[in-house]
Amino acid sequence: MEIEILQLTEGAKQAQGLTVVIDVFRAFSLACYLADQGAKEIISVGNIEIAYTLKEENPDILLIGERNERMPQGFDYGNSPTHIRGIDFTGKTIVHTTSAGTQGLVNAEHASELLTGSFINAPAIVRYIKRKNPEKVSLVCMGYSTQYPTEEDTFCAEYIRNSLLGMPTDIAAMIEIMRNTSGKRFFEPQNQRHSPESDFHLCIELGKYNFVLKAYDSTNGVIKLVKIEC
Repeated sequence: MEIEILQLTEGAKQAQGLTVVIDVFRAFSLACYLADQGAKEIISVGNIEIAYTLKEENPDILLIGERNERMPQGFDYGNSPTHIRGIDFTGKTIVHTTSAGTQGLVNAEHASELLTGSFINAPAIVRYIKRKNPEKVSLVCMGYSTQYPTEEDTFCAEYIRNSLLGMPTDIAAMIEIMRNTSGKRFFEPQNQRHSPESDFHLCIELGKYNFVLKAYDSTNGVIKLVKIEC
């Protein structure tokens, strides 16, 4: 099994084989919480105008996501796992768009199979990949707004790679580094309204969920996520 760690949008475009698009803070952690809380359908889009159009066509759709970490105008929820905890999304269709994670999904056009990636379901991702046993695995780290690599996404990719290869990973050391680097913003008072401290903890709970979210390309930049127990 060949495993490659790639970065940002260019990495998504280069990805081949079974591809995991990783966005720990916070898109694909949030997507796991949405799936666990009953969402009937999660639709990922890169272009925010597509999200608005889908809402116009079906007012019952919920818009969730961010631009510059803030909830866009007209959206129902931002990209914070904290803000949607405890909400019953049973029967709801969610349209999700973010500055990083969903951009990776729509750009991974050469992937033979596509999953979302986060720490909270990383062990399930490992089990899924082992079961499929592909020749090629691409782990794409989307970073901060696709502008530069971040510790949390690269660490998640390293955890998945190490686990596939039977190598240990020092998760505690990773968490400490994240807290003082890319995750530091969650502890700053001025960010608590849109990026609360609790988001940091909700996004790093390794193995919280025993499912993967598999992405299926639809049409016109629309990606549907399907929950698969693993």
